Amino acid sequence: MIQIRPYQASDRAAAVQVYHRAVRIGAAAFHSEAERAAWAQSSVPDLDTADKLLDQWCLVAHDADRMTGFMSMDRTGYLDMAFVIPEVMGNGTAAALYDALMAIARGHGLHHFTVHAAHQSHRFQSRRGWVVDHFERYENHGQVFDRFHMSLTDPAGA
Repeated sequence: MIQIRPYQASDRAAAVQVYHRAVRIGAAAFHSEAERAAWAQSSVPDLDTADKLLDQWCLVAHDADRMTGFMSMDRTGYLDMAFVIPEVMGNGTAAALYDALMAIARGHGLHHFTVHAAHQSHRFQSRRGWVVDHFERYENHGQVFDRFHMSLTDPAGA
């Protein structure tokens, strides 16, 4: 059973593990080993930097044993991070996080949302009505990545 709750400072190490595994293993069908290594360089939190998830709406998913995913949005409606571990991809964890996070954002009066989506998240967002505003390629740690600038405007808020 998927359990969703707000992110806490004590979740930082587990969230980094989810992120690392989601990128290194879960994104293998979309990105080369070199790209995944550049994207998720470490599985250890950088404690010298502030935890940006504490300044966003961020929810985590748990099963009985561990954190299985997390999703965050800043206060402007930018969907910043969305990752689940490979073992739960396709089982509804991301959808549950998304639905709960969007309810929070809408509850705060937001009706327009944006995201920079990689290939796998582009498919997830498209199924939920998001549209591609434009496509770009960008460099990160010597690797070139594709991403889609996407947006969603709720009809009720338009």
